Amino acid sequence: MSVEDILQAVEKILQDKPLASIQWFVLSQSWLGKTYSEMAEASGYGNNYIKEVGSELWQDLSVALGKRVTKKNLHLALNKYLQDNIGDRQNQIQQKSGEESSLEMVSSDFFSASKIEFPSGPVPLGSPLYINRPPLEELVCNEILHPGCLIRIKAPRKMGKSSLLNRMIAYAREQSYQIVYLDFQEADQDVFGSLDKFLRWFCVNVSRQLNLFPCLDDFWDTEMGSKVSCKIYFEAYLLQYIDCSPVVLALNEVHRVFEYPNIAQDFLPMLRFWHEQAKQDQIWQKLRMVVVHTTEIYIPLNLNQSPFNVGITITLPPFTLKQVENLALRYGLHCAADSEGTKHLAHLQAMVGGHPYLVSLALYHLCQKEMTLEMLLETASTPVGIYNQHLRELLTLLQEPELMSAMQQIIATDEKVELNAIAAYKLESMGLVQLNGNQAHAMCELYRLYFSQQLGKQNSANSSSTFSSNF
Repeated sequence: MSVEDILQAVEKILQDKPLASIQWFVLSQSWLGKTYSEMAEASGYGNNYIKEVGSELWQDLSVALGKRVTKKNLHLALNKYLQDNIGDRQNQIQQKSGEESSLEMVSSDFFSASKIEFPSGPVPLGSPLYINRPPLEELVCNEILHPGCLIRIKAPRKMGKSSLLNRMIAYAREQSYQIVYLDFQEADQDVFGSLDKFLRWFCVNVSRQLNLFPCLDDFWDTEMGSKVSCKIYFEAYLLQYIDCSPVVLALNEVHRVFEYPNIAQDFLPMLRFWHEQAKQDQIWQKLRMVVVHTTEIYIPLNLNQSPFNVGITITLPPFTLKQVENLALRYGLHCAADSEGTKHLAHLQAMVGGHPYLVSLALYHLCQKEMTLEMLLETASTPVGIYNQHLRELLTLLQEPELMSAMQQIIATDEKVELNAIAAYKLESMGLVQLNGNQAHAMCELYRLYFSQQLGKQNSANSSSTFSSNF
C-alpha cells in the first residue's frame, strides 16, 4: 500500500477531523518505517514534540477504529481496516446526516450520561477515557521488551499508575509473555513479620500465578539465608520450569514494603541484584520486573544496593491543559472545542493541578449536567462540593499530629517548606504535596484551600478547649 493510500484511508477513518501538516508528516514517515528521531532531524521539530504528535495521532485512530493503534502495529491495523471494514464504514458515513468527527461518533453512543461510570479505580482497557501522556506509554512498552529490564513507575495516589501498568501488562500479553502480578496491599499484616516469612509468601504467590506447584522446602536453606534461598528458588525452579517466553513480574503498591525497614533493606537490594544478574546470566534474562509505588523510599540504602538508581524510572505527570480538553471531549463535553470552553477548563486545571482523578471527577459531574463548571469551582473546597468525600478521606489520614503540623506549615506559605523525610514521604504518598528532595508544597490549590479551612477550624477548636480548661 502506498503512502497516498494511507493518507486517503486515514481521511476516511477520521472523517471531518482534519490533520495538521505535522500530523500528516508523522503518519507518512511512520508508514515508511522512520523513527521519531529521524523525523525530528528531517523536520526541525524537537524529538519529544514529534513523539507527542505521534501518540495523539495513534490515540485518535484507536478511538475511531475501536482498536489499539500504535506506531508498531500501524501497517497491520490499517491493512486490516481496508480489507475488512472500509465498505461498511463508508456506508455508515453516507447514512449519517450532518458532520461529525470520529470522537463525536464515539461520544454519541458511548458517552450518553447513563452509560458513563463514576470514576473509580484504573481506567478499563480499551476505554476512550484513557488519556495518553507521551512518551510514557511507548516508553514502558518498549522497555518491557528488553531482557532482564527493571522499570519503576512512581506517582502519588490516583495519578494513573495502575492504569498505565495494566496497559503495559496487556501489551506484554500480546507478546505472549507470562504475567505475575502482586499487589502488596493484599498481603496480611503477619506476612511482614520477618524477611523469611515475607519471601516465602512472595515465592508461593509467584509459583501459583505461573501454574507451578510451590515447593519451597526443596530449595529453602536456613543456613544460606532467606535471600539466597529465594534466588535459588527462582533460578533453579521457577525460571527453569517455565517455557522460553519471558515473565513480567509486576509488583504494585511496593511503598507498603518501605514501612518495614527490616524487610525493605533486604528485599529492594535483592531486586537490584536480580536485574544485574541478567547482564551475565541468560536464565535471569527471562525476568522483566516492574515496581510501582507512590513515593521515594525514605529508608537509607547504599547507592549500590538501591533498585531505584538502575533501570528506567517513569514519573507520571499531571494532565496538561490540552489533555484536559481532550478528556472533556471524550466525556461528550463538546463545548471544550471552543476558545471559551478552553478558558473555563484552564480554571479547572489550575484548581486541581491537572490531577487525573480530580479532573475526571469534575468532567463526570459536568457531563451529568448536574451543575455548571463555575458552580463546581466555587464549591470545590466546601462540604457541598463534588470533592467533599475525597477531601474528608484525606483529612482522616492526616490526623497524626506530626503530619498535621507539617501540612499546616505547607499551607501557611507559598514557599516550599523543608520537612523531615518521614513526614515528606507520608504526605507525598497521600498525594497532598509535591516534593523536591524534602522540600514540599501543596499538590494543588484545591488542597491548599480545603486544608486552610479545616486545619484553621481545628486550631480554633483546640485553642478554645485549652482556654476553657485553663479558666
